Amino acid sequence: MSAVVFNNLVEMFERSVKAFEPNRLFGTKVNGSYQWMTYGEVGALVDAFRGGLASLGVGQGDAVAVIANNRVEWAVAAYATYGLGARYVPMYEAQLPKEWKYILEDCGAKVLLAANDLIYGKTIGFVDEIATLEHVANFEGKGSDMLTFEGLCAAGRAAPVPSVNPSPEDIAGFIYTSGTTGNPKGVLLSHGNISSNINAVHQIFPMDQSDVSLSFLPWAHSFGQNVELNTLLSYGASLGLAENVTTILTNLEEVRPTLLFSVPRIFNRIYAGVHKKMAEAGGIKEKLFHRTLEVAKRRKTLAKKGKTSRRLEVQFRILDALVGKKIRARFGGRLRYAFSGGAALSKEVGEFVDNLGITVYEGYGLTETSPISTGNCPAGQVIGSVGRAIPGVTIKIDPVEAAPEGQGEIIVYGPNVMQGYHNLPEKTAEVMTEDGGFRTGDLGRMDSDGFLYITGRVKEQYKLENGKYVAPAPLEEQLKLSGFINQALIDGTNRPYNTALIVPDFETLRPWSVSQGMGQLSDAELCAHPAVETLIKAEIQDRAGAFKAYELPKKFVLVAEEFSTENGMLTPKMSLKRRVIMAAHGEALAALYS
Repeated sequence: MSAVVFNNLVEMFERSVKAFEPNRLFGTKVNGSYQWMTYGEVGALVDAFRGGLASLGVGQGDAVAVIANNRVEWAVAAYATYGLGARYVPMYEAQLPKEWKYILEDCGAKVLLAANDLIYGKTIGFVDEIATLEHVANFEGKGSDMLTFEGLCAAGRAAPVPSVNPSPEDIAGFIYTSGTTGNPKGVLLSHGNISSNINAVHQIFPMDQSDVSLSFLPWAHSFGQNVELNTLLSYGASLGLAENVTTILTNLEEVRPTLLFSVPRIFNRIYAGVHKKMAEAGGIKEKLFHRTLEVAKRRKTLAKKGKTSRRLEVQFRILDALVGKKIRARFGGRLRYAFSGGAALSKEVGEFVDNLGITVYEGYGLTETSPISTGNCPAGQVIGSVGRAIPGVTIKIDPVEAAPEGQGEIIVYGPNVMQGYHNLPEKTAEVMTEDGGFRTGDLGRMDSDGFLYITGRVKEQYKLENGKYVAPAPLEEQLKLSGFINQALIDGTNRPYNTALIVPDFETLRPWSVSQGMGQLSDAELCAHPAVETLIKAEIQDRAGAFKAYELPKKFVLVAEEFSTENGMLTPKMSLKRRVIMAAHGEALAALYS
């Protein structure tokens, strides 16, 4: 691979704009079709917006905050901010105003960029309440107003300001961790931290300017921001912006990506959806589908041994044309790689996607590690693992008393490790080892070839009454592979056995209930119906092979309210806030032991 070296995000952006000026960069759905902007056009907007921010007094070390979903203006503002030596602080539109205010106060934001009139209206009052905040600008405001995207660009064109060249030690931005307890912590990532990740990817992945991604992972999160946005831009690749999470399948067919960056939740839905559709079709279609997966799996098993089978190859070509190609067409028909991160991907789901002819590369990291620490890649892929340490990074396993032999807390060393938590020296000290390693809080094990396997979270582990330790997150992911289970929480702390709190997938459950002659029932009525309880019990038993006997939930409660960011039960990155969920439903789970 090429020995590309970037020292900061300004250098990376400007080099890409110059090298790939006529290439498509961002695609946005407008009036029913995707309209594309080139690297050169985006570069000109960044130059203009940089001058606009400078006209507001933004300079070296200042914080520019943004509340917006993925959009061209978000990226333009980010690279304009970096070009002033300032720090970019992204937030989610789905967060609560009190969370926005906390982050704005904590980071000392000088300027806030709001996505639209609604968010602008909720935040304009912060100027009078937050000492450091001087301006709130509205991306979608009227062009006659300077404090809009167009207004700031116009100001910048009238008084252009050259970009600075930040040192690798300079802070590029704060990404606030959406912690499951307490206030979020501002993770300080330097230009060197982020650039080291980009440089490492260039050493191990053969991507180029012909590649296209459908972008739906939030850029406010490190995975979407650094692995997709920054890294693809460094290759000269293109990003089509998904309209929203409900239109992903439609947008895939329109953008026709070659790369897919996603979290396990999306892959799980693909897995459940395709299996459900094949089961409904039945007959020869279902048989051909399962035969296609079986042949693909056997073919790969032989390939790993350096062998081939002419008979298998012929079968594979025929079945792939009949089945695999048609399924891939639903994703645009051009997907080469699917990258999974953010949480552990089930081996079963990874193999399923891989056997469809879309190579799956799972990686691992946290916001505090910029984020990539390990990754599968063409030089080494083991489905079920999160790969080996990327160039420049070292992984160690620190034994934990409660963990099974060979497992322990994952410690990360390397140039990707954060500069610390903003204004929280004690919290920083808690996660840093004396020799500069970052304590991830994740449990894992490493095989003899250096491949890392995630087995749970240190703090989420609990002990059953019989003394057995349980790490619930991987088990919950297994339950969600059922087409009838949307969300799950498993608990059995100091109890004789595990129980589960389950939110059914009502999109699947409603038509099933009608087909069973149950009529049109409300979600709450479905949760209370004995037939639904029997169905979910069967679905849990169907996943039993993935559990040790003591891990299997013996009883469960069905609830109609989905865990969400709005009700405080999910973090913005969709992690369960266990304490909040247990506060709401703990009594119902406790009653199962009566």
